[in-house]
Amino acid sequence: MRTTRLPYIVPICFTAWLLCMISIPIARWLAGDAILPLAVTISVMLQTAATLAALLTAWRVARTAVVCALILLAAWVIELVGSRTGYPFGIYHYTDRLTPQLGGVPLLIPLAWLMMLPAAWAVAQRISGRSRGAAFIGMSGLSFMAWDLFLDPQMVGWGFWQWAQQPLLWGGYFGIPWLNFVGWAFSAALLTQLVLQFVSLDGLPHGWLMAMYMATWLLESVGQALFWQLPGPALVGFLAMGVWVVWGLFFPHNQRGLNWAADFAPFKKRYRKLKTEL
Repeated sequence: MRTTRLPYIVPICFTAWLLCMISIPIARWLAGDAILPLAVTISVMLQTAATLAALLTAWRVARTAVVCALILLAAWVIELVGSRTGYPFGIYHYTDRLTPQLGGVPLLIPLAWLMMLPAAWAVAQRISGRSRGAAFIGMSGLSFMAWDLFLDPQMVGWGFWQWAQQPLLWGGYFGIPWLNFVGWAFSAALLTQLVLQFVSLDGLPHGWLMAMYMATWLLESVGQALFWQLPGPALVGFLAMGVWVVWGLFFPHNQRGLNWAADFAPFKKRYRKLKTEL
């Protein structure tokens, strides 16, 4: 069963997420830093809902549920191992600002993986023209890691997690160890390979997922540059994610079936029908 009979679920969730992201600086101005954990939680949940709704327009419930379960479980295990051993990200720990937690890992963190990894898959599919193989898996990991160039400095600044000082790695990227970004790319690639052992990633709704990747890119760039006093991460993240946005949008692999605008066809048809009736 797909959600094609309820096509407006995706734009509703997507719009709600955009409004939430835009309102976070206002909420912080009104209520102070204490509001940030709640605001981030709501934002992640809304973007996760938009991602799942988008997947359900293209996939059956069973395949979406399998992908969802695999990402959530594997991401939690990766974060648990990472925070306790220092591998593959470096030595860090979560504070108590994000709750609830399981094994010292906020339950919001696996949801954050779920909300962005399918978007990275869409980027990788458009560029590689494939849904499996080394090129697709590698691009998935790298396009997902590009997001962390925004995320980590901001979340550390907000006190959601902390890094231990490591002589060889500390200070590499605005106080974040370089190993962290290698670990992100590797973990996302590994998780992608794990998912492929159980389900196919063919038929992703490129339109909505690319829109989420682009919106994240723009909102993080503007937000960090103008509101969060992080001009360095704003610039680097803008360039890093921007490469994938431009490559995926304007230089996709020449393969039939990768037209992301086709995902919006049902909404165009509904609009034309409504316009005719009026």
